[in-house]
Amino acid sequence: MHQRVTQRKTSHVHISGSALAILVLANAALAIGPLFVREADVGPISSGLWRMALAAPLLLAFAARTPASFAPARGVALPLLLGGLAFAGDLATWHLGIVRTTLANATLFGNSTTLMYPIYGFVAARTLPSKGQVAALLLAALGAALLLGRSAELSSRHLAGDLLCVLAGLLYTLYFITMAQVRARLSPAPALALSTISSIPPLLLLAYAMGEQVWPHLWWPLLALTLLSQILGQGLMTRALGQLPPLVIGVALLIQPLVAATLGWVRYGERLAPLDLVGAAMVAAALVLVRGGAKVAPPPEGVMTVEEDAI
Repeated sequence: MHQRVTQRKTSHVHISGSALAILVLANAALAIGPLFVREADVGPISSGLWRMALAAPLLLAFAARTPASFAPARGVALPLLLGGLAFAGDLATWHLGIVRTTLANATLFGNSTTLMYPIYGFVAARTLPSKGQVAALLLAALGAALLLGRSAELSSRHLAGDLLCVLAGLLYTLYFITMAQVRARLSPAPALALSTISSIPPLLLLAYAMGEQVWPHLWWPLLALTLLSQILGQGLMTRALGQLPPLVIGVALLIQPLVAATLGWVRYGERLAPLDLVGAAMVAAALVLVRGGAKVAPPPEGVMTVEEDAI
């Protein structure tokens, strides 16, 4: 028993450049989603419901291309159920928060998973972060603070929305934990398809319980949200969860504030100040730091590494 723990403490995990590129693209796609939530003519929870409902048939069709994808796997039913519930809760609380606070606050607090998921990874791996890992997390956090510092606004007017987005970050962390367990036994396509389906009933119940308008008249924001956030963004994120350690996943989540700031510059004319560019560079440097040769906490037991992942 002692020998096994020691091996996990000193193990190195290879971080593939292609896996890191997948993670970067996933976060870039996910960062665009809040724009379409605001453009939709349905309630914020209902936009999450349509994101999942429209994506489910496409994801099932994609997964069905390999008949063996849905072969029974032991121990996935409970994590899939919990993952679906956690993701439904994450979408509901985050979408409610998006329309009750600033876009910068929603991006900042909604990505509190940046800190929580790496902490889980270290606990699950029974190890402590090295100086390099702590440096990467601090560098990323400071970079995000600089990037969002000018636009983030803490006030009683936004308190409810801010708290909803923090809760969304907690639920997203739970989703990551459960889906990492699912990815140990299923390839990305069926894992995402089944978790998507399991999140639809709770979102439907929540939308009606909140008295939201569920049926849309304007379809393009929901279609864009589905394609970019669920199929492309969450699809690539699900693949990355089976390939990369929690520390790398957590730091890479800060790509989303970078993309949000860029969108604000392009769409709303919010010019980037020198400190914004410094913050962006710090987040990029943190990604390079966790990519380049440092020891990282391995994925929790049972989660496949790059070499083991087969689709």
